[in-house]
This record gives sequence, C-alpha cells and structure tokens, in this order.
Amino acid sequence: MPESIPSIVATAEDHMKKAINHLEAELIKIRAGKANPQMLDGIIVDYYGSPLPINQVANVSVMDARTLSIQPWEKNMLQPIEKAILAANIGINPQNDGNLIRLFLPPLTEERRKELVKKCQGEGEHSRVAIRNIRRDAIEHIKRLQKTGLSEDAAKDAESDVQQVTDKFISVVEKHLASKEKEIMAV
Repeated sequence: MPESIPSIVATAEDHMKKAINHLEAELIKIRAGKANPQMLDGIIVDYYGSPLPINQVANVSVMDARTLSIQPWEKNMLQPIEKAILAANIGINPQNDGNLIRLFLPPLTEERRKELVKKCQGEGEHSRVAIRNIRRDAIEHIKRLQKTGLSEDAAKDAESDVQQVTDKFISVVEKHLASKEKEIMAV
C-alpha cells in the first residue's frame, strides 16, 4: 500500500474528530434544564467597542441547578452583558441586582423539550453531513491516486478503511444525540 493512503485515512479521521468536537460544543450550548456556564459561550459582549466573549468580561458560575450567576469584573459592564444576553435570544431573562446578573432557568415544558430535541437532531444532521463530506473527499482523493497508478485492490481497501472510519464516527454522533435527548427529556 502506498504511503499516502494511510495519511488520507488519518486526515479524514482527524477531520471527523473535529466534526464530533464541534457537535459536542453545540450540544453543550443547548440547555437541558440544568444550569451550565458553557450555555453562554456563544454570547459576545461589547466591551468598550471590542466584541469579547462573556467569559472574558465576567465570572460565570453555577449558583444551583437552575441558576447561573454572572459577576462582571467591572460594575459598568452589567448593562452591556445584560443587553448581550437579551440579544442572544437564549430564552432566559437576566435579573440584574446592581452587583451581579442572575439567570434563572425556567423548568422546561414538554413542548420546549421536544423543540430542543429537534434542535439537537438538526445539529446531529449537520455533523453527519460534515462526516459524509469528509468521506467523499477522501474517496475522491483515493480515486485520483488510482488514476495515477494505484492498484484497484489497494483503492478498494482504502475506500473500505475510510468507510469504517465514517461508520465509527456516525455511531459516535448517534450516541451523543441519544444521551443529549435522554438528558433533555428527563423531568
């Protein structure tokens, strides 16, 4: 087997791992009834004209299972943080007491749980599509090598290796989705 085939498979596997990491990051942002500081990771605050993530202008911590507290490092950042949370449209209204901002996560209704499961399924589908695209690119690369002298048997073996890696990562996506759905639907 030429040396470039293992590198094609390894590159495809590396890209698929990145797709899984992205899925994990997106699933963390979807709240499942429990307070999690990473829910706020995508929120950008205007810090004196510079856009910064909320965790770089304030300390975000969990007060209890349904409450997050945001303690800004500068008191005058309370308003911009509050505006950023409202603009992010995460379904939580911030409570500003002049020193810190509290986010009370309301209990999820059955309808909202189903919406969140659908959102998770959508993220899972994005990951599956990304993984399939990586597989397609790797197989195209193998076919180009076949045109330049790679034997047909070696190409078929390489394609089956790529497919095995793809199947492994698709099953990882399914496991992540199943566990997140279980977490969301738990009352």
